[in-house]
Amino acid sequence: MEARRRARFDARRSRNELPRKLVVEFIGTFIFVFAIGEALANAGRFAPLAIGSALMVMVFAGGHISGGHYNPAVSTAALVRGKLPGDEFLPYIFAQVAGAILAALVFLGVEDEAVAGEFAGAGTMLVVEFLFTFALCWVVLHTATSVGTEGNSFYGLAIGFTVMVGAYAVGALSGGAFNPAVAVGASIMGFFSWGDIWIYLFATLLGGAVAALAFLYVNPAETPPPRQAVPEP
Repeated sequence: MEARRRARFDARRSRNELPRKLVVEFIGTFIFVFAIGEALANAGRFAPLAIGSALMVMVFAGGHISGGHYNPAVSTAALVRGKLPGDEFLPYIFAQVAGAILAALVFLGVEDEAVAGEFAGAGTMLVVEFLFTFALCWVVLHTATSVGTEGNSFYGLAIGFTVMVGAYAVGALSGGAFNPAVAVGASIMGFFSWGDIWIYLFATLLGGAVAALAFLYVNPAETPPPRQAVPEP
């Protein structure tokens, strides 16, 4: 009986905290995507450094409230890993995409529309976007959700540097989105072609899900128990 009351209390607390989490996800994604646009427009070869740093500071700022996802692929990984309740998944995605869209519109209000980059073929883009989204989510899960690294103070650095490495490594091949919300925002800003949006959505969401499955395989002790419905009082 006590366990059931505790479960009901935790479920109600999670519902009450959700609006605050969504505000953090919206603000963090907005600032991250706006920073991406301005860095691509003005920072030249240093754009990946600015982009990785922007993600790092946003993760440190909001990680203790929402987990600091700012990325539907990361939310997918957290869902599969068992660290994001199923009823919070779609609200997280909505907040992230909304933040990205608003950031893109603000960018267009202060900058000229960008010219879409010329990237590699669809096959190459699918591979590199999958690989580095996998890498990003793999790092997020191990540094920010693992029992073995619980309470560390470096997770934001690790996550930000992963995006920076990916942007430097394959940005010329695919644009280096590793994030469906970023892909939507960059397409609105003009950096990406809308004809390639399916590549970013498919490769990044798949990368997040596969990273979570790989995480659970190498960390079997962290596999979440089956969720049970909690009857309302």
